[in-house]
Amino acid sequence: MHAMQYRLPLPADYDMEIIRRRVAGKGHLLDDWQGLGCKAYLIRERGVRGSAVNEYAPFYLWHTVAGMNAFLWGGPFQGIADDFGRPSVRQWTVLAHEGAAGPRVRVAVLWRQRVPDGVQLTHLAADAGRETERVGGEDGAVLVAAAVDTSRWELIQFSLWENEPANADGDVYEVLHMSAPGRARLTG
Repeated sequence: MHAMQYRLPLPADYDMEIIRRRVAGKGHLLDDWQGLGCKAYLIRERGVRGSAVNEYAPFYLWHTVAGMNAFLWGGPFQGIADDFGRPSVRQWTVLAHEGAAGPRVRVAVLWRQRVPDGVQLTHLAADAGRETERVGGEDGAVLVAAAVDTSRWELIQFSLWENEPANADGDVYEVLHMSAPGRARLTG
C-alpha cells in the first residue's frame, strides 16, 4: 500500500470557501476510483485548530500503483495542476494501518518525524506498527496508517477521527469529503 499527499499553500487572506465549493462539486469524482483505498480532502485554515496557514492538502492511501498512476497521469490530477500549478507529490510506503475510512470522519492528523541515523530499521517498523495499533484503539479513531519515505528517511503517521482527538500531535486538518472505494481493503 502507498500513501500520497500534495500540499497547496494558499495566501493568508484566501477565501477557503472556494476550496469547500471545489470539493463539494468535484469530490465525488474519486468515489469509485480503481485502486484507491481512500482519499481525504483536507484543509487547514489560518487561526483554526492552531494553524498558522491556509492550505489544501489531500491525502491518499492507494492499494495499487496502477490506480495512483492513472490518477496522476490519466486526468484528474491535471485539474489541480491547471488551477494551482503542479505541486510536489510526496509518496510513502505504508508500514502498518488499522481501521477503515468511513463517512463519519471529520478530522485528520498528520505527524512527521525524521528517522534518526543509527536506528535499527526492523525496530522502527515494529514500533510504528505498535503505535499504529495503539492510536487505532483510541476513542474516536477511525483509521491510522504509518508510512515511511526512504528517500528522505521520514516516518509519518496519518490518522482519521470522528472528532478532534484530545492530544492531537501534528498538523490538524478538517476533512471536507472522503472518497473510499477500497474501504473494505483498509481494515487492519
